Amino acid sequence: MSVRRVRVVAALIAAPDHPDAYLVQQRLPDKSRALLWEFPGGKVEEGERDEEALVRECREELAVELEVLGKAWETVHAYPDLEVTLVLYRGRIVRGEPQPLGANALRYATPAQMRMLPFCEADLPLIEQLAGGGIGG
Repeated sequence: MSVRRVRVVAALIAAPDHPDAYLVQQRLPDKSRALLWEFPGGKVEEGERDEEALVRECREELAVELEVLGKAWETVHAYPDLEVTLVLYRGRIVRGEPQPLGANALRYATPAQMRMLPFCEADLPLIEQLAGGGIGG
């Protein structure tokens, strides 16, 4: 049996009042990796560019218009059922207030606070990098 591979884009969105806190979302209880935390975003569809996918996902799941500012980080993570290429882009909300349309909950969290939350495994190296002084991009 071959492992399913997906490309996922996520947004690193700083809190308006706290540049060291970022928007994170909790997965829905009926999804795979239920109730784990992650950075907002989603799968890149066939024929879509990363930036287009991220703008679409933020519109659908957060009800905001996102400006994609540039690639900040990338990793490949193998789950038992899935291999994920996760690409993180810095983003800025240009219109709207984030709503948990495609998530169980939303919050802004610092890297130290993120370490206390149960995150998807693919995000853990990113949190450690953020906690250690940030990432490029």
